[in-house]
Amino acid sequence: MMKLFITLYLVSFSLFSFSQEKGIASRLIPLPVSLEEKDGDFTLSENTKIIYTSDDAGVKRVADFLSDDLKNTGFNIATAKGDSKPANAIVFSLANDSKLGNEGYHLSVTPGGVSVMANKPAGLFYGMQTFLQLLPKEIESVDKVKDVAWKASACEITDYPRFGWRGLMFDVSRHFFGKEDVKRFIDDMVKYKYNLLHMHLTDDEGWRIEIKGMPKLTEVGAWNVKRVGYFGTFDKPGKDEAKDYGGFYTQEDIKEIVKYAGDRFVDVLPEIDVPGHSLAAVVSYPELSCTAGADQYQVRSGEVIMDWSHGHPPIALLDNTLCPANPKVYEFLDKVMTQVAELFPFEYIHVGGDETPKNYWEKSPEVAALMKKEKLKTMDEVQSYFEKRLEKIVESKGKKFMGWDEILQGGLGPNAAVMSWRGMKGGIEAAKLKHDVVMTPTDFVYLDYMQGDAAIEPRIYANLTLKKTYSFEPVPDGIDSKYILGGQGNLWTEQIYTFRHAQYMIWPRAFAISEVLWSPKDKRDWNNFFPRVEKQFSRLDEAQTKYAPSVYEPIFTISKSGADQVKVELETEPKGIDIHYTVDNTFPDNFSPTYTAPFVMPKEAAMLKVITYQGDKQVGRLIIIPMSDLKSRAGIK
Repeated sequence: MMKLFITLYLVSFSLFSFSQEKGIASRLIPLPVSLEEKDGDFTLSENTKIIYTSDDAGVKRVADFLSDDLKNTGFNIATAKGDSKPANAIVFSLANDSKLGNEGYHLSVTPGGVSVMANKPAGLFYGMQTFLQLLPKEIESVDKVKDVAWKASACEITDYPRFGWRGLMFDVSRHFFGKEDVKRFIDDMVKYKYNLLHMHLTDDEGWRIEIKGMPKLTEVGAWNVKRVGYFGTFDKPGKDEAKDYGGFYTQEDIKEIVKYAGDRFVDVLPEIDVPGHSLAAVVSYPELSCTAGADQYQVRSGEVIMDWSHGHPPIALLDNTLCPANPKVYEFLDKVMTQVAELFPFEYIHVGGDETPKNYWEKSPEVAALMKKEKLKTMDEVQSYFEKRLEKIVESKGKKFMGWDEILQGGLGPNAAVMSWRGMKGGIEAAKLKHDVVMTPTDFVYLDYMQGDAAIEPRIYANLTLKKTYSFEPVPDGIDSKYILGGQGNLWTEQIYTFRHAQYMIWPRAFAISEVLWSPKDKRDWNNFFPRVEKQFSRLDEAQTKYAPSVYEPIFTISKSGADQVKVELETEPKGIDIHYTVDNTFPDNFSPTYTAPFVMPKEAAMLKVITYQGDKQVGRLIIIPMSDLKSRAGIK
């Protein structure tokens, strides 16, 4: 009996070790629905072929994409149509499996070849992304790589998404990003099975889309005065300062972006943000305003234009709204929506509706007359009147109407879809009213928020860690899931001046959103997820994609000890991270004191310096917090 026990133990141990060593799942984000590991590996070689078995143009396109992605192996792997399954081939074929839906796939990797099957080309594309993640990290290199064994472990995968709406929003208004940046944004997101790009095209800082017949929108509205520093603190631009910072997309640019996205099975959701956030439009055409003197306004460059001290909505210091009582506004919006609808084939147009200040409306005789005529009792009802008229305009173009959750206030239009950003409350309310909802709450998916401590991150008013993002659940308890289309992460760019910094803010938190929106809910496990994130970091390094290491850095809890001393508590989200610190002005390393418990700063200390290690490797950046800042955080004057 003892011999049998030992034998079974050794067998089970060897199987466990083999599974751990092979660890296919440890390479994948998002996790697939079903994965079975097999013996052996498939090895790419100069004799490998890529075969597609359908005349569908989308299937050929996926095969061509894979051929292009494999070029840095040094092998020129051509594509060809065929019905057979020759040895040493990667074969794409269409199937008829109701379980897979429109985006699911079967991926089979054997030593003899690879098969990807799906009902639609989109599913083949996502199967291809999974296959690429099975290859060594060097497949992501921007250059050709030598001396790599291009192996993919044998496995059987069946996979399909939990949600149909898996998006990232890119604010190209606050700071303009050209079409090549947008294409790179798309390239990065599709690797993790995102299928929707939300482009925030208009705001107070810039109008970014050409509208024929309204040239001032881009001649005037697309340009402001360049400022650097902390957005929202800048001086008001002088009248004579050069307004040469910005840009816009021509209609040909938009067509190019939409096609590029569509070829990669990404829909593009355009957003024209009205009636608030419309300063660029008002500066271009002051007659769209309710307010006299709007012809003296300038496109915002980051100066203060709102008073937020009274909460939401803000009090406007100048009128950045379109006038809901002005017939010209609806003529303007009809022209805009006509062209936007023609340029973007996606079924929805997003019309904003958020953060609309109403203090100028309250002073407007035209708005007062409108309220009397339409029997409107509140300013929220005035905005609701505007939204319902705009909904009819959007629907007249053959599109569906979507807005931020403020469009619920004063009464929701009959067919409106809601994007819930102020937490989940608006989405819950809309779903209960049987309206479609996209969940994008600030406290889980706002990618402009700081990822680590304010001592080292570009400053903004809130913090969002990777672990918190990973805890996002788009379907609230008690809500019918059929009304939850899915979710998305939002990248607002007030503080984002370059595309490299945009990448830094997106990754790794977009890994978390990807898995939340694609993978089964019951597979979600932080302790399993973070090691997979670390594997992806090495792939991002190969691709020269910037990302934030903030997850390795400590979370600081600063409080008062006694009357005037500072107590410091530190923790990290991942396990296995050592925190080292100094209070004597020296630079810490892995020989410095290791944090084990909360401590009190010496009264005479000038600063706290902290660094983190994983084993002998430094993984976090040096963080320095002066004593004055520590006291401020602790509430010590």
